[in-house]
Amino acid sequence: MVNLTSPEPFQPRRVIRTQQLDRTDRRILLALDEDPRAPIMVLAQRLGLARGTVQSRLERMAASGVLRASSTRVHPEGLGRGVLAEVSAELDQSHINEAVAALRRIPEVLECLAPAGDTDLLIRAVATSPDDLYRVSEEIRLCPGIRRTSTRMILRTVIPYRTTALLEAEDGGDGAPSPAAPAPAARRRPLP
Repeated sequence: MVNLTSPEPFQPRRVIRTQQLDRTDRRILLALDEDPRAPIMVLAQRLGLARGTVQSRLERMAASGVLRASSTRVHPEGLGRGVLAEVSAELDQSHINEAVAALRRIPEVLECLAPAGDTDLLIRAVATSPDDLYRVSEEIRLCPGIRRTSTRMILRTVIPYRTTALLEAEDGGDGAPSPAAPAPAARRRPLP
């Protein structure tokens, strides 16, 4: 079995599905989305919930994988890595684990995805400059098992990673999300 997630034997990660998040969970997540650094006591007061309720629900969501790691909030620009790129990689499938292990060792690799289609791996990487991006791209290309790469520099992020609209969407009761309604005016954020 191919193991893309860790050097340990493959263990599928159980993540709570959205229909298992109740209204209180969604309210807590929305409050965290507005102020990720809010202490549990402040969240509890804002939401009119007991501190223990907020803490236990956050612990449950963290343990199940609903919450991302806090380091994903750090903008690479703040670390001197303002150039963002997407690198498509074609692999020798018999060396996929070695390729992923080598990619993990490259600090500029932010994320690596295994999409359907012609691309074997889709890698989001950062660099300090276009010249540095060339270096990072070469480091990726030289990973064991990678046959060919194609690098595209991202000029601008027009819709940043977001989940607020998903949290605000009403669940139709059958597990399928209902059509998205426009976000309330108080939640709309202007374009950069």
